[in-house]
Amino acid sequence: MRTDRSITLSSQKAKEGGFTLIEILISLVLVGMLLVGLNTFIFSMGELWGRNSDVRLFDQHVNAVTRFISDTFQTATLPPNARANATPIAPVQISPANGIPGYYITFDLPAGCRILNWPDRALPEVVCSLQFREHEGLFLLWQSRLETTFGTNQPREVLLTPYVSAMSYDYFDSTFKRWTNTTQYQNDASGNPVAPQRLQFTFSYGKLIRQTTVTIPLSYQGVPNP
Repeated sequence: MRTDRSITLSSQKAKEGGFTLIEILISLVLVGMLLVGLNTFIFSMGELWGRNSDVRLFDQHVNAVTRFISDTFQTATLPPNARANATPIAPVQISPANGIPGYYITFDLPAGCRILNWPDRALPEVVCSLQFREHEGLFLLWQSRLETTFGTNQPREVLLTPYVSAMSYDYFDSTFKRWTNTTQYQNDASGNPVAPQRLQFTFSYGKLIRQTTVTIPLSYQGVPNP
């Protein structure tokens, strides 16, 4: 009787003083499940944040490139380029460094541009052209009229963005009051390419696709000839 009573008292003291082995095992299992769930949540949030970061950065890049082209076009239509009935932004035949001559949207920047990397002293009177290359992106071709090699050497180039996957032209038909989008220039009666009213750009990055439109401004009316 004394022995049974001692065992009973010892069990009660053990329960009062600490946890049993089963309780410890159950606690470890619950803590493990909690840690697994917490880690899954953290990693999933990190993955989601990474994807959202890619989207935000891509959208910022698209907006920056589109704004740069639009602002550059606006600059190209200011004096002295803004002459009456002039087309300061128009297709011009250019022979780029990649050896594919053709008509490219071309314009003058009298003061040059901040993204141009000159090998020597920067010169004004820069002639620029936009060239789209499939699987390569959108390039800016440029050369100063003041260079002794102007017209003989091929223009330099700078990559504006590797994410432009398509470029097309918008023409407005004033007769039928509608827009036509095409990847080829429309020609005038003499067979010369006509400047479009807008440029359409398609940006691609993985599964992300964005399309933007840049209006080609005309010479401002009322600006006197320089």
